Amino acid sequence: MKVDILTLFPDICRAPLSESIMKRAQEHGVVDVRIHNLRDWTADKHHIVDDAPFGGGQGMVMKPEPIFEAVEDLRNQSSKVLLMSPAGDRFDQEMATRLSNEPHLIIICGHYEGVDHRVIEHLVDREISIGDYVLTNGAIAAVVLVDAIVRLLPEALGHEQSAVDESFNLGLLEAPQYTRPAEFRGWKVPEVLLSGNHAEIAKWRKVQARKRTQKNRPDLLR
Repeated sequence: MKVDILTLFPDICRAPLSESIMKRAQEHGVVDVRIHNLRDWTADKHHIVDDAPFGGGQGMVMKPEPIFEAVEDLRNQSSKVLLMSPAGDRFDQEMATRLSNEPHLIIICGHYEGVDHRVIEHLVDREISIGDYVLTNGAIAAVVLVDAIVRLLPEALGHEQSAVDESFNLGLLEAPQYTRPAEFRGWKVPEVLLSGNHAEIAKWRKVQARKRTQKNRPDLLR
């Protein structure tokens, strides 16, 4: 998979996408992530990327010209163009799984009061929001999106089952996990996990996953 990120703040993306699993995935050729400064596609000497909104109002709006120029430079027939926006479809594990099958993603990071709507109407395939709140800029959201997608790619994780045995994949949150010591401050690990009986452990985890979902995210059970 190839991922091109278009942002006014490349350094926000570089640090988290250059560590841990994301770093290894790139080093092993699982994904090719490229972070671009949108100002590189401006034509004026001051590299202006925003202007005041028509009709008045506070804030600034990202201009369409550099965004169109950048996407048209990077896009090919297999590209899917995404815009990080609080007004987009809410991102979830199902969407992450679908996007992990795309060969090329171009991610536009919104900023200020958003982008000129002609970008959304004529260039973007999908607007995506990572939650019902507003961030300083879309670069932060883009990092979340890329991380969630890349870890689903074959060979991105150390153990292939890791991406399967996670919250949301079966409509439930993940069951509780424990490690050594078996007793800590008087709190003991459930005996079934120490039994070596894999069938009973699987049954326990399924029950606990449902209980945890009922407590923390009952909306998932509906």
